[in-house]
Amino acid sequence: EVQLVESGGGLVQPGGTLTLSCAASGFPFSTSVMSWVRQAPGKGLEWVSSISSGGKITGYADSVKGRFTISRDNAQDTMYLQMNNLNPEDTAVYYCHASGLIHDVSPFDSWGGGTQVTVTS
Repeated sequence: EVQLVESGGGLVQPGGTLTLSCAASGFPFSTSVMSWVRQAPGKGLEWVSSISSGGKITGYADSVKGRFTISRDNAQDTMYLQMNNLNPEDTAVYYCHASGLIHDVSPFDSWGGGTQVTVTS
């Protein structure tokens, strides 16, 4: 069973830092593309960042570029999102997303349950 479990969210002041983690299981993590997606209160889903299976290629939304850093540890089946210089507009539920193939033939994509990030003074 594919499982994604986010952690690390919380309450932080503007300008602060948080690091989110996404622990994965039930699929070949090291060959899967991983992403962070967020949903602010009353708004739709917003793609934040993605990282290739090997970790060498990354992409960021313009709204977070230069402030957020995505990374992964394929030995630990875990993805991270370091968030610096947070502002109130970053307040959202942050979701971990995975996509790839199981047994090299069965495509899948899966979502975690989300972790709340609240930026407020």
